[in-house]
Amino acid sequence: MRRCVLAAAAACLLLLAACAQGETKAWEGELLAMDTIMKLTLYGENAPQAGAAAMDRIRELEGLLSVTGEGSDVYRVNHTGSAQLSPDAAALLDRALALCRETDGALDVTVYPVVRAWGFTTGEYRVPDDGELETLLERVDYRQASLEGDRVTLPEGVELDLGGVAKGYTGDQLAELARGNGISSALLNLGQSTIVAVGSKPNGSPWRVGVRDPAGEGYFAVVELEDMAMGTSGGYQRFFEEDGITYWHILDPETAAPARSGLSSVTVVAPSA
Repeated sequence: MRRCVLAAAAACLLLLAACAQGETKAWEGELLAMDTIMKLTLYGENAPQAGAAAMDRIRELEGLLSVTGEGSDVYRVNHTGSAQLSPDAAALLDRALALCRETDGALDVTVYPVVRAWGFTTGEYRVPDDGELETLLERVDYRQASLEGDRVTLPEGVELDLGGVAKGYTGDQLAELARGNGISSALLNLGQSTIVAVGSKPNGSPWRVGVRDPAGEGYFAVVELEDMAMGTSGGYQRFFEEDGITYWHILDPETAAPARSGLSSVTVVAPSA
């Protein structure tokens, strides 16, 4: 069996054309969080303080939203069936459930039992048989999650996973924090799938971000960003191979198996991550 989990340095998002020498001095920070390497680059007098606050905010949100971290809001509700959520977790779950409705279940935050069965949260990759997948599908339906205020309740066997939206929410929170600290130029690289640009580069030109070619090395497109967020996802980011078949981490809630849409990579640019 061949396995692949791309580090941020080789992921779909590659920062291009870093600020040239002589431009405004940058504050840079890097940390491992949410199962990826994140790199923050901020410019301005308050950049060190804002950067340190951003790093703390990432750790705080990871502690609340992790599906595997004991003590997180998501972990508690998955193991008790009902829990009072922090303001962040409640706001994100409310938005995520709205996205589930808007996409008619193409995004489903209750798919965690399926993700775990394939081994994408543990690294113990395997191909579940049809009977197991059919049984697991009975537990996948976002409409079974009841959120009233800050309390969420789940039926027995149903489990949440906010991993599909947590980094986007984090990116929005970091951008708001940076602007609140007087930062008008920053690039927030949250790893394999999410980049948020605050303003433009210090010299006024747009940030340039490359999209990795899913069929090979290098990149096949460059996106210019100013006060926008960019997200890329593809089957080449995290996958394993067994008996000559590639299985990737993007799962179809209707089949409980890797999505077979014919798309290799999708990039979305929007005001909100």
